Amino acid sequence: MIVDIEEFGGLGDGCTDNSKAFTDAIAVLRERGGGTLRMMDHAYLTGPVELFSNISLEIGKNTTLSFVPYMNRYSPVLTRWEGVVCYGMHPLIFARESKNIELKGEGTIDGNGQQWWEAMRRKKREGQNKPIEPFEMELAELNKYSGGQPSGGGGREMQFLRPPLVQFFGCSDVTIEGLKFQNSPFWTIHPVFSNHISIRNISIQNPSDAPNTDGIDIDSCKDILVSGSTIDVGDDCLAVKAGSGEQGIKEGKSSERIVIRDCRFKQGHGGVVIGSETAGGIYDVVVSECSFERTDRGVRIKTRRGRGGTVSRLRFSDLNMKQVLCPVAINMYYRCGARPEEFSELFSLECRPVSASTPHIYDIEISNLEAQECRASAGFIIGLPESPIEKLHMHGCRIDLSKSEIVAPSESEMFEGLPETQARGIRIRHASCEFDGLEVLGLPNGEPPIFYESPVD
Repeated sequence: MIVDIEEFGGLGDGCTDNSKAFTDAIAVLRERGGGTLRMMDHAYLTGPVELFSNISLEIGKNTTLSFVPYMNRYSPVLTRWEGVVCYGMHPLIFARESKNIELKGEGTIDGNGQQWWEAMRRKKREGQNKPIEPFEMELAELNKYSGGQPSGGGGREMQFLRPPLVQFFGCSDVTIEGLKFQNSPFWTIHPVFSNHISIRNISIQNPSDAPNTDGIDIDSCKDILVSGSTIDVGDDCLAVKAGSGEQGIKEGKSSERIVIRDCRFKQGHGGVVIGSETAGGIYDVVVSECSFERTDRGVRIKTRRGRGGTVSRLRFSDLNMKQVLCPVAINMYYRCGARPEEFSELFSLECRPVSASTPHIYDIEISNLEAQECRASAGFIIGLPESPIEKLHMHGCRIDLSKSEIVAPSESEMFEGLPETQARGIRIRHASCEFDGLEVLGLPNGEPPIFYESPVD
């Protein structure tokens, strides 16, 4: 069954709120067991949209679906926000415990995120560190708010829990194909506790200064394919996550069997990123035939004490990078979201007792990586003294730091507690690494391509 939004009173003038038309159309499709809701050749504005099993949303060429910027319209729903299951603002497009869903077409989904970004910037400028707005107070009450909840820096202490543009929560057999996504208020595409998802031939574009606007965040999901897509955003381009802190460790819900191929990453803080929410474990990620242009980091793995989980069996091959800060960054001293009172414990250079909250990283292979005009360093591989990185193998990699706009080596990663260095080779601390056919070009005379700051096995 195929229906057009205009059959339900939809008006494609770009300014009429079509929320009722979307609700009515989806209700009819749901009642009849599923079908396709189509939009063609116009600009449609709506409030949040909820999808259900066996429903497709088709957005045609020269068609835009955008969302009202009124924050009070996005009522609280149970979600996962920066690794913690809690109440957050209703995703702009949302499905829960559903299957056989499609988002497809050649059109554009626009999150209209400018107001959300400016609100976040203003709150940070004003030093807001607790809930103030009515919707923040409502979320704080629902979440029994505690400042102890872990965060990556997106605003949890304020309970300004901005919505992702698209979220599938506990869903299966989802296809996203052909569309352009832009101007997300927060993360752009966020599958959570979901399986069998295919994301093909899409583009995601958020301004480079739009806060926390990740491209795709795969969060405790299994059997995921991302291919043929271009992501240019204001934070990590594509991240694989698995919950955070004590709650994530207890849940133990991993991300596994993820394939990323033939994608292009631009401008983000990281191209392909593992973490920093690693509590449930991340396994069997294969990344191949991808390009990275001016992302801060290319391949990036980030975690720290307290995040927990094991990261293992990752394979990266046939990657081409240009003007990245650092092509390979594996960082177990990741600082974002840590509270100052935690620094002495989280970022100590001394051994700490191993516990369920200690992260582990091992069995990582990176092959046939070509990185030109790197701007900060050739690599950053930093483990914990009580949990060294193990079995990292890089072979057939060529990293060139010449002909680049050089920045400080400290820009290679977002870390805390480590000594500063001026060296631009591959920095290694508490890691067991094997290199085969490695070339590092453009270093100052006499500087080694690899330098170790701690004993290795």
